[in-house]
Amino acid sequence: MNKTWVGRASTPVAVVMAMVIGVSGCGKEAAPTGASASAVSGAAVASGAASGAGGPVSVSSVRAVARDVDVMLESTGTISALNSVDIRPQVSSVITKVNIREGQYVKAGQALFTLDARNDEVNLARAKAQLARDTASLADAQRQLARSRDLLAQGFISQGAVDTTQTLVDTQKAILNADHGAIRAAEVGLSYNFIKAPAAGRAGAINVYAGSTVQPGGTALVTITQLDPIAVAFSLPQRNLNDALQTMRSGGGKVVAVLPESRGEVVGRLQFVDNAVDPNSGTVKVKAVFDNAGEKLWPGAFVTVRLAVSTLKGGIVVPQASIIRGPRGSLVYTIDAAGKAAARPVELLHAAGLDAVVKGIEAGDKVVVDGRQNLRSGVPVIDRAASGAGRVGAQAASGARAVTP
Repeated sequence: MNKTWVGRASTPVAVVMAMVIGVSGCGKEAAPTGASASAVSGAAVASGAASGAGGPVSVSSVRAVARDVDVMLESTGTISALNSVDIRPQVSSVITKVNIREGQYVKAGQALFTLDARNDEVNLARAKAQLARDTASLADAQRQLARSRDLLAQGFISQGAVDTTQTLVDTQKAILNADHGAIRAAEVGLSYNFIKAPAAGRAGAINVYAGSTVQPGGTALVTITQLDPIAVAFSLPQRNLNDALQTMRSGGGKVVAVLPESRGEVVGRLQFVDNAVDPNSGTVKVKAVFDNAGEKLWPGAFVTVRLAVSTLKGGIVVPQASIIRGPRGSLVYTIDAAGKAAARPVELLHAAGLDAVVKGIEAGDKVVVDGRQNLRSGVPVIDRAASGAGRVGAQAASGARAVTP
């Protein structure tokens, strides 16, 4: 019996001991967790302290330069020919010969088409024959007048008979003048059969062939379009009307047509400003003329147009990427001689493309482009090469007409 009791009693004792050991083990695991949290907290504090210490910030910079900058108004324009003529016949006839090819350049007065001229040739010959007959009649009347005057001097006829003969001569002279007019009319009719170019230009698609019947109100035979010089029509907002007019008064402003697909630019001159503002769009139509010997501009195409309305002489140019805009205005960060950042408030005078003209810094100042979001005044910086828009803007700023290197 004693063995049986001891065995029952030992089981609870073992359970109690196991629980004590488990609790003790849990206590040993909790201690390292608390130590680890303390270490993490210490590291965070150390990291914050290191961050507050203000270590050097890596940035990139470019130097501000001074150069003349054209203030441009930008719009989308449509290329149009200064002279485009639809060639149509003035008489109903049949085409006997086509004298040009499609796409050929023609000169003013060059023969384009020949029509069947036989009927007009006959009319001209008839008019000339009538002139010859009436010329002979006039000569006969003049001889009769001379004889009548001789007879009157001898007293054989009366003055009335001489006057009658004089009337006949005057009538024949009038008929002769009418014949000359008929000949000129026949010559004009004949000329309609020889269609010539009214102006120089490039021939478009030819819509007729030899043997085609044509009429004055029918389809155009061909279109002659002048390509050099050529015009670009575009619209400007009403607020820029005075700028455009002032440019016209000064002799015509420079207009730059930017070709699509990076095919370059063409420079022309402003030629025309419309005499009214469109009340529906609030814009005014203007037109610029460009030399087009290289045929870079083609009628009907769209181009980006930039009109120079003024020039900022010696403007301080920086990349637009370097400007920080805020509720209190715009500023840039510059790098001083000690290699530290300095916030400089600036006034934005003009912005175009990747460049901006500002007031508030000097030519030659090193302006931060990349990394400015991490800067504060007085923070040491490590300068490195500019990248992306900063590099492109720096190259543009250091381009032509630079006053300060």
